[in-house]
Amino acid sequence: GFVVGHAGLYQALAMFAVAYFIIGMTVLSVCAIATNGALDAGGAYYMISRALGPEFGGSIGIMFFLANVCGSALYVLGLVEAVVDSFGIPPGQKVGAGVHVLPQSYWYELLYGTVLLALCLLVCLVGASIYAKATFLIFLIVAGVLGTILVSFFATQPIGVPIRLPYFNGSETENGSFTGFSLATLRDNLGGGYGVDYTTGQMMSFSSVFAVMFNGCTGIMAGSNMSGDLKRPSYSIPRGTISAVLFTYLVYNLLAFLMCATCSRTLLQKDYGFLRDISIFPPLVTVGIYAATLSAAMSNLIGASRILYALARDDLFGRALVLAKKTSASGNPVMAVILSWLVVQLVLFSGKLNTIAGVVTTFFLLVYATVNLACLALEWASAPNFRPTFRYFTWHTCLLGIAGCCVMMFLISPVSASASLGFLLLLLLALHYLSPSSTWGYISQALIFHQVRKYLLMLDVRKDHVKFWRPQMLLMVQNPRGSARLIDFVNDLKKSGLYVLGHVELQDLDTLPSDPLQPQQDSWLSLVDKLNVKAFVSLTLAPSVRHGVRQLLFTSGLGGMRPNTLVLGFYDDAAPQDGLARHPAFTSAREEVPLGFPPLRAPAAPKLLSAREYVGIVADALKMLRNVLLARQLESLDKAWELRRAASPPPTIHVWPVNLLRPDSARYADTCSLFLLQMACVLNMARAWRRAHLRLFLCVEAGAMPHAQEEKLRQLLKDLRIQAQIQLVPWDAVTRLHWQTPRGPPGGPAPIGAAEEEEEEGSVNYPANATQVSDEYVCAANKLVLEQSPTPAVRFLYLPRPPADTSLYPLYLHQLELLTRGLGPTVLVHGVSAVTSTQL
Repeated sequence: GFVVGHAGLYQALAMFAVAYFIIGMTVLSVCAIATNGALDAGGAYYMISRALGPEFGGSIGIMFFLANVCGSALYVLGLVEAVVDSFGIPPGQKVGAGVHVLPQSYWYELLYGTVLLALCLLVCLVGASIYAKATFLIFLIVAGVLGTILVSFFATQPIGVPIRLPYFNGSETENGSFTGFSLATLRDNLGGGYGVDYTTGQMMSFSSVFAVMFNGCTGIMAGSNMSGDLKRPSYSIPRGTISAVLFTYLVYNLLAFLMCATCSRTLLQKDYGFLRDISIFPPLVTVGIYAATLSAAMSNLIGASRILYALARDDLFGRALVLAKKTSASGNPVMAVILSWLVVQLVLFSGKLNTIAGVVTTFFLLVYATVNLACLALEWASAPNFRPTFRYFTWHTCLLGIAGCCVMMFLISPVSASASLGFLLLLLLALHYLSPSSTWGYISQALIFHQVRKYLLMLDVRKDHVKFWRPQMLLMVQNPRGSARLIDFVNDLKKSGLYVLGHVELQDLDTLPSDPLQPQQDSWLSLVDKLNVKAFVSLTLAPSVRHGVRQLLFTSGLGGMRPNTLVLGFYDDAAPQDGLARHPAFTSAREEVPLGFPPLRAPAAPKLLSAREYVGIVADALKMLRNVLLARQLESLDKAWELRRAASPPPTIHVWPVNLLRPDSARYADTCSLFLLQMACVLNMARAWRRAHLRLFLCVEAGAMPHAQEEKLRQLLKDLRIQAQIQLVPWDAVTRLHWQTPRGPPGGPAPIGAAEEEEEEGSVNYPANATQVSDEYVCAANKLVLEQSPTPAVRFLYLPRPPADTSLYPLYLHQLELLTRGLGPTVLVHGVSAVTSTQL
């Protein structure tokens, strides 16, 4: 009567249609999720948490708990209004007459509500079985009352109904009328006629009437809330919920039409209990109203307790809900019921039904929207295990349900909707950072997989362009205990590119009972998390390190995301240091080093690979057209200390883009030099290194027009948009040592790097003769680099290509060791691909 009296038949039917459209879409989603696996206690919370993860599940669980709590209070207040309307002393009278004996005031009505809520509490404490029997009995009573009401519309003769107005002095009355079926009455009630709600004194509108009406439709979750108490929830929930929705929708529409055709608007607006006055058996209507509202209050109370119990059992809020875990011998969560009852009792202090109707409706709509979102996410993730036996839904129905819920939330109460979303966001953030990890599965991972696969297929390597080149690193790590700072340094070098930590285990799978790499995977992933680096992990088995690196270079990555740069630690005789134990991520009092990595190699223990094999790895990478970085003494780089002194003086990065092992070639613009410049610039662009200054060293000889060379290099840096200071370094004394070295026989092999002026991609064998460079010259070049002050944070040097003669590999490595000895953190760089662009 309240809905039809204020909104009229047309708008009432529209309200029912909108409400049941939203409910219908949500019911389809509920049925789909309920039939996709075993359901436990918690209803909608259980569905959402297992589909969307603990953050969404926990936050929506709290919202749904509050919605049920407020809904229970709403129905209790509705029952109080009905009791007071039937048995209350009329306004303005101090003493009642007949059955009107109950005093009316805020505190008296609070007392009545407390008593009725205590009755609900007793039923819920006994358990779900007595609740089910009570609700079935109530269903029979309500069905009988509904039958008599329908008969009364046809059997009752037209009568006038006196209406007491509670906001007058009690002696004033207004007359409503039951006209029987009348076309004139129907016409008068077709349009809207919003007036003042006599219980609150507030002016009604479409949104406020819809908010009250929608609460009569929220019972669709009553069955799913009892999912832990049902024998076959996957069978019962779809059938019971759909049947209830269809039945109530037909009944509401039928009653709306009958009321509009037989009752005057005055009667509908100013006497919400008019059905007693027109019924052929008035006491039965009163009993039906009491039974229906009592059943709804119990339903919401027991639903709230089951949600609270499920939240407590999942430990999402830690000790805050530990009391709610306690159950009786029969499994009834008595403490959750008592806690829910206490919260409902607090809500009862609001006093009036329509006061909290908007808040309750907003909470329920938010929960329904999230149920639809859960189903939509499962459908879009296309996971093979999402196979609900209920198939009458699509992602369109889920999307329509979400849109309908969100629109109606803001139409009903923009303030309540905004506040609810803000509260939900706070809960999401709190649970994201504070809740323990779960083993439920995260729908976000399935959705990310689905999208990543789609975009990887769209990432076409044939469309690569140098303008958008970025380093994609494969860092080979023998033992992370000795490489923590190197891992962190390469993370700064990747510039949002692919970063893979590679490791080779020297074993033969034929002789092993199972894959030994699987148990190690978790340790490596935990390492990545602890060091806070954005890297993937790729482990492999191989008979030798060289074969393992080849495998990783061939197979790491996917589609257009494959490593283009190999990073190796330097091969020397330095004893490995356990940098992992000293790393800030593992040095706090609360953290130990639980990672299952073996201890470091003892200084006297043999290495896993020889010098020849190490250089062979470098040669293999270059043959595969991969850039190569050799990192020496990076474990001595204290980045935190370097950044602390970033103000005065700022740290520097020294860049030597000339091949110091080939002094007869002073080219600064070949592919390798440009790649070296690019890597130094990429490091300088990283957030941790932005205050560092690049210093570029230009080696010049007497009579070689150094200023012209400097200007040419400065223009190159300008074209490449690289900000660096150029420093001229005379090296006549160093090169003189090289020219005094005896040369090879005519027609013999050329010095190291003699083929650098050729296109490096043209062939794979490059003639070289490392004996053309003496140790005396290399030591002089090392001294030249070392003398440049101030001492930099890191140095970038040119890495020459390994000689074609594999017998010279040890000598090649010896020369690199001499060149970088005592230089501190140093990166030797060799690039084989164009990486710089001057185009827009």
